[in-house]
Amino acid sequence: MTSVQNWEKVAEAKRAKLAESIPQEHRVPQQHLPPDSQLDVTTWPKESGWFSSEELEITGSTATELLQKIASKTWSSEKVTRAFCKRAAAAQQLLIRMKLNCLTDAFFDEAIESAKALDEHLNRTGQLKGPFHGLPISLKDNFNIKGKDSSVGFSSLVNDPAEYNATLVDVLENLGAVRYCKTNVPTAMMIPESVNNVFGRTISPLNRKVTSGGSSGGESALIAFGGSPIGIGLAGQEAVASVNGPMARTLEDIITYSKAVINSQQWLLDPKVLPIPWRQVEQQKKLKIAVLWNDGICMPTPPVTRALKETVESLKKSGHEVVEWDPKLHAKALDQLGRMFVADGGKTVKNLLAPTGEPIRPEMQQYQDAQDLGVFEMWQLHLERTELQRQYLEQWMSYENLDAILGHHFKYVGYTGVFNVVDYSAVSFPTGITVDKTKDTSFADAKVQSEYCQAARDSCECSIATWCIVTPANIS
Repeated sequence: MTSVQNWEKVAEAKRAKLAESIPQEHRVPQQHLPPDSQLDVTTWPKESGWFSSEELEITGSTATELLQKIASKTWSSEKVTRAFCKRAAAAQQLLIRMKLNCLTDAFFDEAIESAKALDEHLNRTGQLKGPFHGLPISLKDNFNIKGKDSSVGFSSLVNDPAEYNATLVDVLENLGAVRYCKTNVPTAMMIPESVNNVFGRTISPLNRKVTSGGSSGGESALIAFGGSPIGIGLAGQEAVASVNGPMARTLEDIITYSKAVINSQQWLLDPKVLPIPWRQVEQQKKLKIAVLWNDGICMPTPPVTRALKETVESLKKSGHEVVEWDPKLHAKALDQLGRMFVADGGKTVKNLLAPTGEPIRPEMQQYQDAQDLGVFEMWQLHLERTELQRQYLEQWMSYENLDAILGHHFKYVGYTGVFNVVDYSAVSFPTGITVDKTKDTSFADAKVQSEYCQAARDSCECSIATWCIVTPANIS
């Protein structure tokens, strides 16, 4: 742990070290930078003239396409890695101009050496090291990489490098992946957007006036900018289960990643992984999907509701059956989620803040106010969770042959955290729908306004996505 007792100095030094880690050849010349008034900078790489046509082609390719090109020796792993290092560096610089960040660590030189070694292996043996041979993969800051910080936004964990790799980090390396950077997260990964006192707040390259969400906001910003073909996120604790979540620009890439990682037999390395290999499931022609319009607690804003309605209309036109999901258990689940998060009375967070005198962020006030439940009360809470899981499954089965629940990806954690509590699998996907002032009109009056969360109303300019929850039996 760092001995420095001033969190601001620690954070400033860490940010300076990150800036210095960007090689000179990857530092964007002033004349190429977009104006601060340009909110969507995802088009900047093509417009800037700073990237070669080949670099644009590489970083514009999907992970699946990249793997094919590397295997055929059309592109070397070194060339692909250099291109993504350059684009990741650009993403950091374009977002940091707003005093904000998407990266927490960049080790491009190490990545290039790893890529060279993989190229040498392919040229010498004619064999790929694994299904991810030569593919650059970014990792969320919480993943331990030996010799690198995993500060998760705490200044006391800066300059406290990991002594060993996370299991998934070793698995990815064995599969042939090239790691090259780590990405920003909220403090303790417990804020629904990526903000902390060390690196600041990550913003969206699609609109630099808004954030990229969280807790995997650094990953989402980097991928949206084209600085990573695949990124891995994760958040959770013992009472609230979580998974390593792949993030990519296409569903095909998610499948490519999931199949390779599942078939790596992680259950031989991680006692929590069930020994279930990848299974191919035949797609049904007609699905039965329950739509969650709202959870009965926090109403979504008009553009989010419109995105969900248009998705439902598309499903019906395609011949699928759509029913409505009753959110009768969601208030109970959200209450349990909140109590589980602060069951230790906020001691873990407070103990990590204390060494450098770092203040708790206002978004985490509940950790400051929390009271330790104690062992017996925690056991009772676990029993409540198990009973809720039973009730939720019972409700699911009452819908007869239900395949999935469709909802929206909203900043309010209640819409997603519930499914962490009941331990269901999920996937998020974009709708292609954006805010339209002509369609998403202002709320009619104060009475209607009062039905919406203040925080949700204040952030109406949002990126719209939906998610789908499916039962474990339907996941391959």
